[in-house]
Amino acid sequence: MTTSATAPAGLRLLPFPGLRYVPERVGSLAAVTSPPYDVVVRPDGVDYLESADPHNIVRLILPQADTPAARNEQAARTLREWREKGVLSADPEPALYVYEQRKGPMVQRGLIGALALSAAEAGVVLPHEDVMPHVVTDRAGLMRATSANLEPLLLTYRGGDAGAGAAEVVERTALGAPLLATTTEDGVRHRLWAVTDPADQEAVAADLGRRQALIADGHHRWATYLRLQEEHPSPTDWDFGLVLLVDTVRYPLEVRAIHRMLRRLAPADALAALEGSFRVRPVEGPLPLALEALADATERGNAFLVAGDGSFHLVTDPDAGLLERTVRRDRPEAWRRLDATVLHATLLDAVWRIPDTPDQITYIHDAAATVEMAERHGGTAVLLHPVREEVVRGLARQGVMMPRKSTSFGPKPATGLVLRSLG
Repeated sequence: MTTSATAPAGLRLLPFPGLRYVPERVGSLAAVTSPPYDVVVRPDGVDYLESADPHNIVRLILPQADTPAARNEQAARTLREWREKGVLSADPEPALYVYEQRKGPMVQRGLIGALALSAAEAGVVLPHEDVMPHVVTDRAGLMRATSANLEPLLLTYRGGDAGAGAAEVVERTALGAPLLATTTEDGVRHRLWAVTDPADQEAVAADLGRRQALIADGHHRWATYLRLQEEHPSPTDWDFGLVLLVDTVRYPLEVRAIHRMLRRLAPADALAALEGSFRVRPVEGPLPLALEALADATERGNAFLVAGDGSFHLVTDPDAGLLERTVRRDRPEAWRRLDATVLHATLLDAVWRIPDTPDQITYIHDAAATVEMAERHGGTAVLLHPVREEVVRGLARQGVMMPRKSTSFGPKPATGLVLRSLG
């Protein structure tokens, strides 16, 4: 695929020959999949996935070695060996892929393809969070070494008529026999179909060409795509990136919070520093009950749940003067009221004086895991309540970035079901 990436009026999703596991060469398709790289946050998670199957995708997305260069070289060597041994094989013709996730009443379907890259200023793909440069550098090194997009980003768009265009192709395709079907240990059933008919691909292109997308999950990988595009003079395969596009008119996503674990701040010290600036009160556990109290409190303003010493404390009612001094004023009011904004500008920067660096702050998607890690390391867990999707989309349309790691949209696509090779 060497089509020029001239900025389109809307989304431009191209078919590609997917690189997929050969079922006969692995223990099971479920055993070689993984959550996205940034959800597998702990070494024990990597170790567990590696032991699930010698060909688990985590060996590519999170290779284990002493230096970044060694990790990237190892991933490239592993990918090359798996292709040579027939563990991974490219599909015979370019395709768009319909991807379904199902668990109980939850069903999500979308389209996987190679999306033409565009800067935020073009208004085609809207980011909503800032990124951490060191993460982009890390992901760029891995993609550069492997010449591959190893996992799809999750993007959302607002579709049109359910009986036409991309929606019709997705629903009709899902009535047929899938390329693969597997159920991962979290109980989610995954199915994948290939869309190879030119008429169907053209119908999808005509529909998506009028749409705008929001990056739901994968800001760092999108920034990585753009960085690598700059390194490769167009037109090349690097003008496109692997994505999953979900129509949230038909399949609304769930928005969750991403929590913080402050590695070098004890809960007692964290709470003592808040005296006079916030209202702090203990709330009853266990964690689900404490999270209900947090949800109720967010209806009335900024609220955080602090834990790590076996108890839970609700932090609310920030001093108005403190907010005025610490939260920047050149942003919309919706941005200034965000819990993530107040957390970073007021709590972390002004009150606790903690720099946003990996040795100080760990970002974790699961609330229970955040509390457990804080208790194990003597740190402080700061739990947040999720922001509404309409707030995220509204800020993104204004070109306003939320603090990094403000949201977690889901369900996220499983990594390892389809990869994209470049060049």
